[in-house]
Amino acid sequence: MTAPKCGLSAAQVRTLGAKKIQHFFHLAAIYDLTASAEEQRAANIDGTQHALDLAAALKVGCFHHTSSIAAAGLYPGVFREDMFDEAEGLDDPYLRTKHDSEGLVRNETRIKWRIYRPGMVVGHSKTGEMDKIDGPYYFFTFLKKLREMLPPWMPTLGIEGGRINVVPVDFVVDAMDHIAHKPRLDGHCFHLTDPGADAGSARSSTPSPAPAMRRK
Repeated sequence: MTAPKCGLSAAQVRTLGAKKIQHFFHLAAIYDLTASAEEQRAANIDGTQHALDLAAALKVGCFHHTSSIAAAGLYPGVFREDMFDEAEGLDDPYLRTKHDSEGLVRNETRIKWRIYRPGMVVGHSKTGEMDKIDGPYYFFTFLKKLREMLPPWMPTLGIEGGRINVVPVDFVVDAMDHIAHKPRLDGHCFHLTDPGADAGSARSSTPSPAPAMRRK
């Protein structure tokens, strides 16, 4: 992701370009909050620019960018799909790079694009399967330990209470696939979140496989 055109040679670009690619999905990013600002910028911002340049060189039909509700920063209240410049509290490198990388896509004029902002992605909704243990799962362990330390009558932050917005990976994949193949949605942004949860800095309708979708 840190190399121009994502490291593809001119010959590879010509070969892929001849295939008339319709959909280019950009999912690569660093979401490790402990990574350095330089590492996050290289992957999240420079990487997105390199992916856009590659997609433009390939003349793809549509560039699908996986952003995040983190693009809202620390905005207080509901952050809608039609909002971007209103983001606040972007001092943290992760929040800043997620916001700025989405901004690159929004300013892209060479190719068509669509943006997706998932909530906190966890394992498969039926099997629980995931490819690695990281971010949200450490958070769950913390909640469990906290619950065990406090008396049962004391209220705490809970998943069931809808205080944080988690989404299973299969929901995110199905929603992106569904939206990607719907006509006349280019240039729009979609929140892939739980419609019944209070996401704090980002909340929206759910573009699941048969929904009415709020769009920009």
